[in-house]
Amino acid sequence: MRIAVINEVSSQDKNEKVIRALEKVDAEIFNVGMTGAGNEPELTYIHTGLMAGIALNSGAVDLVIGGCGTGQGFLISAMQYPNVYCGLILDSLDAWLFSQINGGNCVSLALNKGFGWAADINLDYIFEKLFADPMGRGYPPHRAESQQASRAKLAEVSGASHKDFQEILNNLDPALIKQVFSHKPFKELIENHAKVRFIY
Repeated sequence: MRIAVINEVSSQDKNEKVIRALEKVDAEIFNVGMTGAGNEPELTYIHTGLMAGIALNSGAVDLVIGGCGTGQGFLISAMQYPNVYCGLILDSLDAWLFSQINGGNCVSLALNKGFGWAADINLDYIFEKLFADPMGRGYPPHRAESQQASRAKLAEVSGASHKDFQEILNNLDPALIKQVFSHKPFKELIENHAKVRFIY
C-alpha cells in the first residue's frame, strides 16, 4: 500500500507527529505536503484537496492522509473530486468504522482543534484501528452485504456526478495547479508513481 501524507499550512507543525504515528503501518509513506521545512510554497486546504484528487485519480497512491485545523476544510475540498471517498476521523473508533463500513481512500484529521494532551497517542490509535482489518468488510456483520452494495453504488454516483479528471484540471485556475506542482515532493510523487498521466 502507498500512502500520501498531505499537510496544509495550518497543520504543518503536526506533520512530524503524523509521520511518526504511521511508522508502525506496513506501507510506503510519501510525505508530500507541508512539513514546516521553511522552503515550501504555502498550501491551503484548497491546494491539498486538489493534491489528494490528483494522487488518487492518477493511481500514484492508494490512500491519502490529510487534514487541516478542524479537518472539515480538507474533507470538503477533497470530496470535490471524483473517486475520492474521504472521512473525518477524530478517534480510533471513527477510524475503524470508516475502514469497515465506508472503505474509503482518504482520511481527514483535525490537527488543531482538540489537538492537545496525548494527541500523539490518539494518532497512534487512529492508525492502529484504521489498518486493523481489511477495509470494507462491513459492520455489524449482518449489514456487510448492504454496506458493500452501497459503497459500489457510491462509486457509480461519483462517476456520474463528476467530470473527467483531465477536464477538471483543464478548467481549474492555472495558478492553483502551478502552486500544487511547484511543491517538489508532490511533483516527484506524481512523476514517479502515477499510473494515469494528466496534462497540467
